[in-house]
Amino acid sequence: MSRRPRRRILSAEERALWAHVVQAVTPLRPAPAAEPGPPAEGPLPSLAEPPAPREAQAAPLRPAAPPKAALPLAPLDPKARRRLGRGAEVDARLDLHGLTQAAAHHRLRLFLKDAQALGHAVVLVITGKGDPERLGAAPFGEGRGVLRRAVPLWLAEPDLRAVVLGFEAASRRHGGEGALYVRIRRRRGAL
Repeated sequence: MSRRPRRRILSAEERALWAHVVQAVTPLRPAPAAEPGPPAEGPLPSLAEPPAPREAQAAPLRPAAPPKAALPLAPLDPKARRRLGRGAEVDARLDLHGLTQAAAHHRLRLFLKDAQALGHAVVLVITGKGDPERLGAAPFGEGRGVLRRAVPLWLAEPDLRAVVLGFEAASRRHGGEGALYVRIRRRRGAL
């Protein structure tokens, strides 16, 4: 059996301070009619500066609109995948070899937005597979292929969903595990 914690009785100063705070706040929903509590004893404690009164309280507050659902990412359709695997050319390519993560992220965003503006459908982003010799043989592959792991996360970011329709690993002919085919979403209003 658990005990209920005892309620602490507020001092007169605490009640006065609470009454002052309650007067300065506009409730989100109107409270049901309730009996007023006992009047506060003594003067209100002095505060540095009382809050400024709200001018326009005529419009009731509305709950914030729910955030837009992120558009889903879709892989390449099988027909396009076969064509690319047989050697069909992509519309554009971006090689991120040798860039830092910050520079690669910035360049990727610019490239994708430009590709969309130019009306490209499928682009190739080359990340590389990582160099285990140069980075040292880290256990479990942590040090290997930083861009290879980061680019799919960047492509799935909510702000790039308006540009990226989907992505998947490239065929061996275009770089295999070290590259990605990225489907570009058509711009609205474009034919």
